[in-house]
Amino acid sequence: MSQALLEKRLIACANLYDNVTSLYRWQGGIQQEQEVTIMAKTNAAKVAGAIEFIKSTHSYQLPCVTAHPLADGSAPFLQWVEDETAG
Repeated sequence: MSQALLEKRLIACANLYDNVTSLYRWQGGIQQEQEVTIMAKTNAAKVAGAIEFIKSTHSYQLPCVTAHPLADGSAPFLQWVEDETAG
């Protein structure tokens, strides 16, 4: 997933948190799964495209995809994100 998002320039980078234990209620029962959490960095213009790509390719019927706006950050890093998602 992360590789494809990078290749499509929908994100600039991704951090993978492997072997995360997720507990959730699904279809009337409590589920427990080992999952990988991805934190992806992109710009505001690419968020919708990244979300749609994830939803259309993810194996889950209802994957957890959320966006969190940045209030501030390192200007050179934020510029790098813009540069890497351009095009």
